Amino acid sequence: MKTFFTTIFMLSSFASMAQGNGQAVDTLPDVEIGEVKVLSARVPLTSAQTPQQVTIIGREEIQMLPINTIDDLLKYAVGVDVRQRGNGVQTDICVRGGTFDQVTILLNGINITSPHTGHLSADFPIFADDIERVEILEGPSARAFGTSAFTGTVNIVTRNADPSHSRLGTAVSGLVNVFGGDHGHAGANANVTLGHNAGNASSNHPSRLVHTLSGGYVRDDGDTPNSAFETSRIYYNVSYNSDNVKGNFQAGYSYKPFEANTFYGSASTDQWESNEHFVIAANGEITAGKVHITPTFSADRRYDHYQWHKDSPKGENFHRCDVRTAGVGVWAENRLGRTSFAAEMRSELIYSTKLGEAMDEAAFFATKGHDGTKSVNYSHSADRTNIYIMAEHDFILQKWTLAFALPAINNTALDHKWRFCPGMDVAYRPTVHWKLFANVNSALRMPTYTDLYYSGANIEGNSNLNPERTIDFGAGAKARYNGFMGEIRLYGSHRTDMIDWVVYEDEKEAGIYKSGNFELDNCGCELSAAMMPRELWENNPISKFQVQYAYNDADISYNRAVASSKYAMEYLKHRFLATADFRITDWLGVNLSYRYNYRVGEGNDPYSLVDAGAKVEFGRFVGYVNATNLFDEDYRDFSFIEQSGRRVVVGVKVRF
Repeated sequence: MKTFFTTIFMLSSFASMAQGNGQAVDTLPDVEIGEVKVLSARVPLTSAQTPQQVTIIGREEIQMLPINTIDDLLKYAVGVDVRQRGNGVQTDICVRGGTFDQVTILLNGINITSPHTGHLSADFPIFADDIERVEILEGPSARAFGTSAFTGTVNIVTRNADPSHSRLGTAVSGLVNVFGGDHGHAGANANVTLGHNAGNASSNHPSRLVHTLSGGYVRDDGDTPNSAFETSRIYYNVSYNSDNVKGNFQAGYSYKPFEANTFYGSASTDQWESNEHFVIAANGEITAGKVHITPTFSADRRYDHYQWHKDSPKGENFHRCDVRTAGVGVWAENRLGRTSFAAEMRSELIYSTKLGEAMDEAAFFATKGHDGTKSVNYSHSADRTNIYIMAEHDFILQKWTLAFALPAINNTALDHKWRFCPGMDVAYRPTVHWKLFANVNSALRMPTYTDLYYSGANIEGNSNLNPERTIDFGAGAKARYNGFMGEIRLYGSHRTDMIDWVVYEDEKEAGIYKSGNFELDNCGCELSAAMMPRELWENNPISKFQVQYAYNDADISYNRAVASSKYAMEYLKHRFLATADFRITDWLGVNLSYRYNYRVGEGNDPYSLVDAGAKVEFGRFVGYVNATNLFDEDYRDFSFIEQSGRRVVVGVKVRF
């Protein structure tokens, strides 16, 4: 607690100096904490109002960072642990020392998390050029998204055109990006958006209809053994916005075959896998006076084809996972803020050659998807339905936001009993520049189908696993002044029935990883400070300089002594980020970044990486060079999987 108040005092002093640093500040518009509406919440709140711990990476920052993929982008959120198995192929996203199965992934507020395994959740049907911003909610979010929102939520918000400059007009915008680089890396992606305002010319709020279509292809020979890949994506979004009705429909598809090196075990160096993903979703909002009704529907299908040895039936698996979700929310404004209710039903079904209960032979059917074959049948299946209801009230006052929520969850794979995950958040804004916040939230996570059923040569699932439970506590402060931004977050949690793949000490000689439950207590902090000199001095060549640090410590208690762990005992303990954006001239921008990761666990050596990027703009043309791992460091995100050395990607973007 002493550290907390000391940091608050330092931030306040720093901000006060920035505010009073000469007359140049007085000539600039006042800068507040933020008015971006956060989509990853049941009740719409701005980033200033929300009492939850939210990180937003906006479009302007995305354009400056030396990134080539969405995975690259998420590495710049200090509270997010991005563990890659291959460059641009498969990524595990973890938050606050948790595992990849404990994070909910959203696309425009729609849950696309895979119940098969979290390894597949970050398989997006879009490119980084399609993103408007990323919202990261740290801590449990069961009140908004039910199970799997255990340690955090990542919401990807896509871009669309803005025809508002023309009351009765049409706006067309788009981008074409062509790029290439080391190791046969090459590809192109494009998007086009058509926005139209329709309505009476005298209307101050004409209806708005926006269509967006994007797609592209990437291929790579790989710079480590057996790591070549291809990726194809296509995405369509249409939104409608009028005074009383808002609607959004999106459909996406991605297909990614890749050589999987030693992704799932060091005993095979020629593994291969393909992931295919279809998603459609519709959501909207109907306003009647002060009452808002928000229906949601989504359908998600994934095919996964895995080979322990490429082109060999030995260790080969096929999976098809279907998720159907339907829900409705109702919220209303009143004198005391906003009251909301929500209900959702989510059906999760898997057909597999490996996972689930054995099917009757008469029910077998041929594997499907791009890589399906009539010679192999699905022989196992499992299904469950998650029912979620929630009541919440947000007191929204001039300087305070207080939120009380009571979600209840019932899953057909359990005992049909209701389980409650209450939560409470509070935020205090003494001025438009400051926000203090604190929260206590709980969550429940159902095991994935891999946790429950996967068995192999040295791995054994457990169909009797309990759902994970957590109670999290957090507090922090955020300041935003002209030329300065600072934030501190403190957190702790008590987690029970946690799931990990471990080798028990008394079975060490057998070397079999088993899924089992354990307890975990963790605590940590995140610090962030940024200077924006151009807000103080218009022609300053430094646009932004930011440093971030995250610390996490875990106390793990197993009911049996453990010799080794695949995930829970391999969290990031220390993480440091430093980024600097330079605007050398009106047409030349440069970004430099430094990342340090210290991961606990056997064979996980700490590493430092330097990335750099440069962009040259001439009208509608943008040329860029992105260099990752500039000094060609040898490093691992997983101890047995070699990561890419220096990679340079050169490209040209044309905007219209």
